[in-house]
Amino acid sequence: MRTILFLSAMVAVAAACRATLAQTTPHSIVRDSCTLQSKILDGERRYAIYLPPGYETSQRSYPVLYLLHGGGDDQTGWVQFGEVQHIADKSIAEGTATPMIIAMPDANTGRRGYFNDIRGGWDYEDFFFNEFIPHIESTYRAKADKRYRAVAGLSMGGGGAFMYAMHRPDMFSSSCPLSASTGALNLEDAKRRYNRPPQDENDEPLAVLSDEQIEKYLERHSALKLAENLPVDELKSVRWYIDCGDDDFLYEGNSLIHIAMRKREIPHEFRIRDGGHRWSYWRSALPTVLGFVSEAFHQN
Repeated sequence: MRTILFLSAMVAVAAACRATLAQTTPHSIVRDSCTLQSKILDGERRYAIYLPPGYETSQRSYPVLYLLHGGGDDQTGWVQFGEVQHIADKSIAEGTATPMIIAMPDANTGRRGYFNDIRGGWDYEDFFFNEFIPHIESTYRAKADKRYRAVAGLSMGGGGAFMYAMHRPDMFSSSCPLSASTGALNLEDAKRRYNRPPQDENDEPLAVLSDEQIEKYLERHSALKLAENLPVDELKSVRWYIDCGDDDFLYEGNSLIHIAMRKREIPHEFRIRDGGHRWSYWRSALPTVLGFVSEAFHQN
């Protein structure tokens, strides 16, 4: 009988310890339906947010990774398919990444894409810099400094990661494009993209753009053109991690940017790994991305 009572007491103590541990062990938080009002885009915009373990109980401020989804997804893509919470929690727990906030905006509502539209009327990049980043930095305990900001993304979002860091190298310490859509590679490619006929018979035909309009937009929105022409010091002020699978249909553009950076002696990490344009590839890249951006967030 004493043995049974002793075992019962031990079970009760263990249960109490687990309950106490559950109450005291910090957990990360992910919310995937946050919103803000945008004057620039004239409506409500959604985003997801990852808050690292200990955020609710600490008073410290955190660096921020802006993590961009691909075409066809929205702000929930990295949460649902990219398993950002599990991967970030594990990386932080293992010490390979520093605790950080991860902000994931929606660029698939209204129109798709991270750039200002070539025909006007949809200035998403202006929204990102003038409304979204200020909202994150005023709503959450975020460090508002270049050193403590990074940007990364996949596919369409990889193009955003290239473009945002190239357009505003004063804003980001690191940029990590994954399987990036790098934009048109030349003027003929740009003409096909921006003057293509309506994709659906019910779509209104778009005004035909002149070669001059397209060339001007190309110079500003081709990651390859920017890698070739931006001042070297600006490109060198950002830490670059570029990753694309050997079976990815976007392999050429990423490789050409790598070559352009090598020619201009722009330090960067370039990885070609086995894989294609799929979530298994991007999930496997995310721990490295978190570690890479953490190197800038840390004091060496």
